[in-house]
Amino acid sequence: MDVEKIWSEYQASLKAFLHRNVSNPDDVDDLLQEVLIKTYNSLSSVHDSKKIKSWLFQIANNSIIDFYRQRAKGRDLTENDLWYNKPEEEVQQQLSSCIVPFISRLPEDDAAMLTAIEIDGMSQKEYAAIHDIKYSTLKSRVQKSRTQLHSLFDECCEFSIDKYGNVIDFQARNKSCSSC
Repeated sequence: MDVEKIWSEYQASLKAFLHRNVSNPDDVDDLLQEVLIKTYNSLSSVHDSKKIKSWLFQIANNSIIDFYRQRAKGRDLTENDLWYNKPEEEVQQQLSSCIVPFISRLPEDDAAMLTAIEIDGMSQKEYAAIHDIKYSTLKSRVQKSRTQLHSLFDECCEFSIDKYGNVIDFQARNKSCSSC
């Protein structure tokens, strides 16, 4: 197996992978060079040419992990740096007290439906059967009502969201927001 051939085949995809995980282009170039050096030094340990790609990406992934570990060692952390300073459960618990007042601001049918489904835990299929509504129609109504509920929350609060879409913090947009 030839390093030059392997590198020419995978360099672009490795660089794209690194860019997805590291924001600074200079750091990406440094990591790419590090991956090349590790590839050159350890290529003889790969005996199955079908495993080259996964092996290269594992080297890249480990290099990213090492990069962030090294970067974290050199920093003095302050209380503001600690992401766990305000646990996600606490934020969700605070927001949960707002749900009922916001739901009550929706039209009466939508409020009753969301209360049954979201608060009381009734399944959508069960709700549709009890109220003689087509399941597909109910799903659309629930989605529309959730969107309206989201708009009410969004009018009142500004949310900080992590990369997975979870609310990690919120702040009232103005003092007149009295639903919570």
